Amino acid sequence: MAENSQHLTQEGIEKFQEELDFLSQVKMEEVKVKLQEARAQGDLSENAEYDAAREEQAMTFERIQELQYILKNAVIIESDDASDVVQIGSTVTFMRVGSKEEQTFKIVGSAEANPFDGKISNESPIAVALLGKAIGDKQMVMTPTETVEVKIVGMS
Repeated sequence: MAENSQHLTQEGIEKFQEELDFLSQVKMEEVKVKLQEARAQGDLSENAEYDAAREEQAMTFERIQELQYILKNAVIIESDDASDVVQIGSTVTFMRVGSKEEQTFKIVGSAEANPFDGKISNESPIAVALLGKAIGDKQMVMTPTETVEVKIVGMS
């Protein structure tokens, strides 16, 4: 697979496309109006509103380019629910050996990862350790602060 490919769920593609459409069609028009209003005030050399609008324009354009790149290189994650091993697209429940607390995450591509939303990157230490493993398997996971042993207790 190409090095620049972006693993995304169908939901992720739709979310990024929606954001791209909003930025391209709505936000850029809003910024254009702000720039016109700031220019109408006269001297641009000391015009804070103009500077702020230019900064907003640059940030919006940068995000548009990033979204276009992600969508251009998107590879749809197709989860194989019949698979008995963890793969990109799997929702995995695991627990630290010696603990009773379970954690559940869906493994997605890095562009779509959001741990607060229960999605971790396929490049994260826990995902790398769990990919290719099955329910009941134990695996050592190296985190930035420690190495822990986890056991896969569920998968969908």
